[in-house]
Amino acid sequence: MHVTKVKTSIYADKELWEKYKLSVTRRGLEVSQGLEELIREELFEDLLDEVLKEMSGAESYEIDFEPVKPKVGLVSVFVRNLRDERADSVS
Repeated sequence: MHVTKVKTSIYADKELWEKYKLSVTRRGLEVSQGLEELIREELFEDLLDEVLKEMSGAESYEIDFEPVKPKVGLVSVFVRNLRDERADSVS
């Protein structure tokens, strides 16, 4: 698939821009790749909204779920219980 690129100019705070470029290059990306990544992240919610509307076949949709209530107690106790349950199911 051939992707057509477009050259653009932006105005940004100089200090912010320098920090951004440093951050992107530390991750092994070119600045353009980092910007494309940010743009995709920004557009993701709109794309997800379109897909959900298409799947529901309606102009709007509702996501229904039951919130999960955390168990009371220490996390280490919870993790130990999960491990014990898994060990019991394997035996």
